[in-house]
Amino acid sequence: MGEVGLNSYLMVGAVLFVCGVVCMATKRNGIGVLMGVELVLNGANVNFVAFSRYTPLGLDGQATALFVIVLAAAEAAVALAIALNFYNNHLSIDVDRGDELHG
Repeated sequence: MGEVGLNSYLMVGAVLFVCGVVCMATKRNGIGVLMGVELVLNGANVNFVAFSRYTPLGLDGQATALFVIVLAAAEAAVALAIALNFYNNHLSIDVDRGDELHG
């Protein structure tokens, strides 16, 4: 069985990134948009770790990936709180109804 190279990891990261962007662009449900954001962040993480492993640049990809994971968890917590509040007010989390929000 052959060794998995940098190009394979970059391909997986690119597929995750594109799937996330398509999910964010096509979903009307707020939870679906959040799932797309998580896919984009995970695609970036795969690339960070792959560059750390396969390039002699001295990048600390694992530390960067851990930072992105913590950032994604915080983003998900805040976004879910906003979605729950929006659902309490509108009985839906359709992002198209968000244009009714005023500051």
